[in-house]
Amino acid sequence: MTQPFELPHFYMPYPARLNPHVDEARAHSTAWARGMGMLEGSGVWTQADLEAHDYGLLCAYTHPDCDGPALSLITDWYVWVFFFDDHFLEMYKRTQDRAAGKAHLDRLPLFMPLDLTTPVPRPENPVEAGLADLWARTVPSMSVDWRKRFAVATEHLLNESLWELSNINEGRIANPVEYIEMRRKVGGAPWSSGLVEYATAEVPASVAGSRPLRVLMETFSDAVHLRNDLFSYQREVEDEGENSNGVLVLETFFGCTTQEAADTVNDILTSRLHQFEHTALTEVPALALEKGLTPGQVAAVAAYTKGLQDWQSGGHEWHLRSSRYMNEGAVSVSPWHGLTGPGTSAADVGALLASAASVGVPPTPFRQWGRLRAYSHVPFQKVGPSLLPDFSMPFRLELSPHLDGARERLTGWMHRTGMLREGVWDEDKLLAYDLPLCAAGMDPDATAEALDLSAQWLAWGTYGDDYYPLVFGHRRDLAAARLSTARLSACMPLDGDPVPVPADGMERGLVDLWARTTAEMPPGERTALKQAVDTMTESWVWELSNRLQNRIPDPVDHLEMRRATFGSDLTLSLCRMGRGAAIPPEVCRSGPVRSLENAAMDYGCLVNDVFSYQKEIEYEGEIHNAILVVQNFFGVDYPTALGVVHDLMTRRMRQFEHVVANELPLVYEDFGLSEEARESMREYVLDLQNWMAAILNWHQRVDRYKAGYLARRAHGFLPDRPPAPVLPVS
Repeated sequence: MTQPFELPHFYMPYPARLNPHVDEARAHSTAWARGMGMLEGSGVWTQADLEAHDYGLLCAYTHPDCDGPALSLITDWYVWVFFFDDHFLEMYKRTQDRAAGKAHLDRLPLFMPLDLTTPVPRPENPVEAGLADLWARTVPSMSVDWRKRFAVATEHLLNESLWELSNINEGRIANPVEYIEMRRKVGGAPWSSGLVEYATAEVPASVAGSRPLRVLMETFSDAVHLRNDLFSYQREVEDEGENSNGVLVLETFFGCTTQEAADTVNDILTSRLHQFEHTALTEVPALALEKGLTPGQVAAVAAYTKGLQDWQSGGHEWHLRSSRYMNEGAVSVSPWHGLTGPGTSAADVGALLASAASVGVPPTPFRQWGRLRAYSHVPFQKVGPSLLPDFSMPFRLELSPHLDGARERLTGWMHRTGMLREGVWDEDKLLAYDLPLCAAGMDPDATAEALDLSAQWLAWGTYGDDYYPLVFGHRRDLAAARLSTARLSACMPLDGDPVPVPADGMERGLVDLWARTTAEMPPGERTALKQAVDTMTESWVWELSNRLQNRIPDPVDHLEMRRATFGSDLTLSLCRMGRGAAIPPEVCRSGPVRSLENAAMDYGCLVNDVFSYQKEIEYEGEIHNAILVVQNFFGVDYPTALGVVHDLMTRRMRQFEHVVANELPLVYEDFGLSEEARESMREYVLDLQNWMAAILNWHQRVDRYKAGYLARRAHGFLPDRPPAPVLPVS
């Protein structure tokens, strides 16, 4: 069969190595699969299928250093997960039987108890039998923290298959952001990273949830999945009728040819590998120092990181050899190849150079990502007024009748905290930014007191977003920014801890807001609010770090971190207040609800990037703007990049509407929600609709982003008002 596109040159800087116990793993996994009922008689595989796929070779390449028994166990896990995927395809995807598929998935977590003394059901099929056996053999040597993380990753891998099945039922192709998010769960690479820990070293619990370790796992996941999408396009799209494939997603989003989409997928893959390397070399060492990791813990993180690299190179080699995928003409671009070995053709050298830097290459919409181009941006370029497209906004704006009073009271509160005396804002800027207008649209039914609180939170967050780059960025003082972030976190005690004496306006404002907001708040909501504020302030430090390196972020990293820098989690936490009792937590954690929230957040963040383009690029020398990120990644001009961002905004809005109309009703049925819980969910959806409408209206009406105001009041310190010093944490 003719391949639908020519496989691109792959960036692969790590040499693939083969575990010497490969034959032992092959033999063991074949016997194990037969014992679990996965071969002849299963209706899914024969022994010939298993041998052709050669998961023993996959695991020997992806885990080259573990001993024979560990490699055999890991290989069994991969046999199981691929069998699950093919079994689900045959039994539920091809028949499009969602109800039976859900019933099958609902039983599987029962076979993964955190305590092995907990009884499990009697297995009813090979998938259940395999999972029960593997769990019992694996978890005794791992900590409870690892068990929890691996169980969650396994449940995501299993349950998000329903998302794929729903999309097939509807004939729907995801948008790129939605696809990246869901592919991490469906594709199983976070699950694979858990087995990397088993094979190498367990990550310390104190850093397992940190941004650097999360980025390592997510970039690893994205690269693994995007590589698989390139090799599996023919099998999935042409044979199985699958529509969850990155090449097809970009082909549809950009309206381009399959070859152009494949090349762009490879560009994103390369970008994610570059992001992995950047994080491993810059953020992980800083994290080790910050958390005071012991030498043994540092060595464990290093072994885990190396294990993820081994998986990348080994997984690529396996794709080149497995009969499961199309692999004709696939070539890696690796600096490890010798002068007489593979990769020495002119094409390979050219591709390697292109992956290193492409400054000066004629701009085209689809071309290789340039690592050095991410650092070559010239700040403060004159770009002129921000171009504004026709925004999609299907939801009606409503404003609180208490708006005028909130405006007056906010000015007094800002004066009392001292945030108008630190050289960053004055009363003129506060009035021009009109944060109560945004709050009045987000919660049009709020009482006057609640509206004041919301407006003050928005003002505090916007002030902090301006303060960090102006004060710490101007001084290039990342250490002071980290210290300030730690002090702000200390201003939000959870268990009666003492509050530090406020040293500046930001701290005084946060101490006041925290006390008033959490006075009658349940502990769970208080913790979630603190995490939302911490996430936002820590993301400002991430922005500063990139600015000090003059590094335009990776596109996926930008979109995901933008939710934090924009304060989306904070404002949505305020929306969620009071709804937790009616809505079960498992519903809030479900894929459709998180998808709904992320679509809304991305719409709001991208609105901000569109309106703030001139303010950020021309007046502030900013690099964290989606339009600039697209310009840099694709090598296109401002109007073209704006078109891509606007299209993505529109797709995110359509996704929001799709989830509300098609996925939430299934959630209600799947979780058996009471009418009270359903009504709370409907009210929450309305909150999100108000949130998006309010953000768009605020950007359209305030002076903060208008060319005339920027020319008069470009960001900078006010005369003779130096910012206050940052004091140590008490």
